[in-house]
Amino acid sequence: MMKIYYQHPNTWFGDCMPFGKDDTFYLFHQRDTRVPCPFGEPFGWDLATTKDFVTYEDCGVAIPRGTDEEQDQFIFAGSICEDREGKYHAFYTGYNRDYPKQGKPSQVLMHAVSEDLKHWTKTQDAVTFVPQPGYDPDDWRDPFVLWDDESEKYILILGARLEGDKHKTTGRTVYFTSDNLADWEFQGDFWAPDLFTMHEMPDLFKMGDWWYLITTEYSHASTQVYRMAKSLKGPWIAPDDDAFDGRAYYAGRTFMLNNQRILFGWVPTRANETDSANLWYRPEADKEDFIWAGTFVAHELYQREDGTLGCRIPDTVWNAFQDEKKLDDVKLEKESGRALQHVVTKTGDCYRYEADVTFTEGTRGFSVGVRAQEADDEFYSFTFECPKDRVIFEKSPNWPWPQMNNMGLERLIRLVPGKKYHVQIIVDDTIATLYVDGVALNTRMYTNPGEGICLGVTDGSAVFENQSIAYL
Repeated sequence: MMKIYYQHPNTWFGDCMPFGKDDTFYLFHQRDTRVPCPFGEPFGWDLATTKDFVTYEDCGVAIPRGTDEEQDQFIFAGSICEDREGKYHAFYTGYNRDYPKQGKPSQVLMHAVSEDLKHWTKTQDAVTFVPQPGYDPDDWRDPFVLWDDESEKYILILGARLEGDKHKTTGRTVYFTSDNLADWEFQGDFWAPDLFTMHEMPDLFKMGDWWYLITTEYSHASTQVYRMAKSLKGPWIAPDDDAFDGRAYYAGRTFMLNNQRILFGWVPTRANETDSANLWYRPEADKEDFIWAGTFVAHELYQREDGTLGCRIPDTVWNAFQDEKKLDDVKLEKESGRALQHVVTKTGDCYRYEADVTFTEGTRGFSVGVRAQEADDEFYSFTFECPKDRVIFEKSPNWPWPQMNNMGLERLIRLVPGKKYHVQIIVDDTIATLYVDGVALNTRMYTNPGEGICLGVTDGSAVFENQSIAYL
């Protein structure tokens, strides 16, 4: 059972459509019962609210799904916006899995309105938003709406792909414009890089002088990526590190409230709860995969001096861990091979850990291990591979191979000898989350060899200072 991260009992947290008002974040989201798994029983949008990402109020169903005969048999993702008169609008994807057999598009954009964010009326306005000629009628979803001061128009972007072979990388973000949120004009492609099979959960916002376009790539890596531009007309620039997290974090949307921009994504579970699972879902497979929906985890986004975006823990989440214990500094060195030291033996299943780490020139790597068992040196670890400028999540020992399929559980991070890196880790049941130098990495782990924390260094030396562990 999760203690700090959010997941409604007996359901799995799907795509989130965030909104904020006053001091409250509204998390409109899908709840999958996995009967069967996934996308079994049709769902609408449910609502939970929070002020701190620690405590949540369940508000139940916000927009109910339609009947099996209606377009919105399922309510897929969309977005919430407020118009000039203070009325709230939900633009969402109505999905009926039975419609393609009837020769009708399975996915159509739809609309609902509300005066209070909790009670919604469907308008059934769907005609304007049907899939346009040349685009795949079964991949047309996840609308996001914003107001553009420069053009004085509303912009609605959504994920799409060209009609034809689904193996081709024709995914794109397309857009409509409107003066009044009622009458929309299709403008064509907004961003069409021909990199991904499909674009999901697009998001668009401005911070300082930069515009940011986010999409979740429905492709081999299944990560969230972003592009930067000084104008909505582009050109859209890819930073060296264009992701926010790894494979085990999906479909995040952002909202800014009180100068805090939060990324609302979810950490998927793995079928059969096994580390050796594949990392994507195939209905014909044995279902040992990362599968749709899971647990909500909030990242706070911030802007670096060069305009790129970093991730950090919301202060309210970090500060929820109160029972803090300081740990002694540790220096590890070994000229050839790995040196390990266990620093905690009993962590429990929910805690936070932090340390400042520096390493010397020529060091091959250093690591922080969790769920460590000292007798057999068995653990999971965030391993920093210095020559490769990356951090990976892995299981040790990884024999017989693979004890853990960790494809995609890695991030780019510039690793400079002598630089101090502030490593922060939150463990909540099967989820482990790393933050360091603006880089975030979420993971799942399904065995429990122990309850310790161990530190490691390979072919060199590293110092772990200002260590602490804290509990709820």
